[in-house]
Amino acid sequence: MSTATSARVLVTMLAAAGVLLAGCGSGDSEKTPNPATASTASGSSAPTTDAPQSAVTVRVDNMAFSPSSVTITVGGTVTWKFSDSAPHAVQGIGDAAMGLNSPIFRDGEWSHTFTTPGTYRYLCPLHPDMRGTVTVQ
Repeated sequence: MSTATSARVLVTMLAAAGVLLAGCGSGDSEKTPNPATASTASGSSAPTTDAPQSAVTVRVDNMAFSPSSVTITVGGTVTWKFSDSAPHAVQGIGDAAMGLNSPIFRDGEWSHTFTTPGTYRYLCPLHPDMRGTVTVQ
């Protein structure tokens, strides 16, 4: 393999790693420990569930999480149901959401139980414009 080809392969691998890691960890805290101050506003016009529930389903279809923001009770579970022509995954953004890390799906489902109050942001690592929020009260 030539030096130029090796360099191109390395640059491609580094770019792919950068996309996957773009949402990982940050200096700011994503967790809001006080449920009274947890915000459910996502700043978007996407559907939101406001009343805390013990179980919520988020559909992953048409390149979107729907609803994009959900509110659950402590100990509640969110299930993401994947049904799209493109593959997707769920990856937490920031330190508080590090436990959110699903496999990649086209069809299927993945669940996560939230045991600590706070606000957890996530995205699809393959499509970083796809974002969502789980507020745990």
